[in-house]
Amino acid sequence: MPTVTVGQENDADIEIYYEDHGAGQPVVLIHGYPLSGRAWDKQVPVLLEAGYRVITYDRRGFGKSSQPTSGYDYDTFAADLRALVEHLDLRDAVLVGHSMGTGEVTRYLGSYGSARVAKGVLVSPIPPYLLQADDNPDGVPQGLFDGFAQAARADTPAWMKGFLDNFYNIDTLRGTLISDQAYQASWNLAVTASATAAVACIQTWTTDFRDDLPKIDVPMLVVQGDADQVLPLDKTGARLPGLIKDATLVVIEGGPHAIAWTHAGKVNTALLDFLRG
Repeated sequence: MPTVTVGQENDADIEIYYEDHGAGQPVVLIHGYPLSGRAWDKQVPVLLEAGYRVITYDRRGFGKSSQPTSGYDYDTFAADLRALVEHLDLRDAVLVGHSMGTGEVTRYLGSYGSARVAKGVLVSPIPPYLLQADDNPDGVPQGLFDGFAQAARADTPAWMKGFLDNFYNIDTLRGTLISDQAYQASWNLAVTASATAAVACIQTWTTDFRDDLPKIDVPMLVVQGDADQVLPLDKTGARLPGLIKDATLVVIEGGPHAIAWTHAGKVNTALLDFLRG
């Protein structure tokens, strides 16, 4: 298995699993909670066919990557991404994140700059700042995140089921845009996440990215569904064009959080148009 070592816990290496296919301009796909690089199964073949080199990887704690009990914060996640980018010596790369993965893209560009990056894409984004605060009154109260973490800790499989219900808007899209089999595959993958990661990642959703956004100096595409039940459009993606120098927002009508699966055709069209533009 191709991996890059990003640290150690006790005497064991912490390794990030990745897949690297094709040739051409590199596109790095960064998945959301609680899945893995397999979340991009409807994008990878399309990008390869269009002539791009496509790299996916599993965040620490998920998929085939190591499951350490530390490092579940965006400074570490961005450092893991940087280690992979430098290990593969990527140049002129496009960083594409979904959900939690948009935090890696944003923090990477805010911390390490764009020397190796040509463009960025934020699908169903978590920036700019979800947490309710004096200077962010329209955010989400801390108590909601605490309740999520408590539920995840008490019964992770049940928590994952409830999360994925909202992830796919299962109440309205089941049997049409999301099959029972695809939903089950996501749950099967979700419950392989480490017990630590399943809980610890929830508090990272309150990360403040507002200082990172003005530092982004490459063109950015934001793609989000207007029926996103996990990260509502008005609290996230709709705010970004005013905070990033060069950002284009594409809103997908009726799209849930998991638009890369349910509305793959529209997401892929927006992505390819942006890559070629």
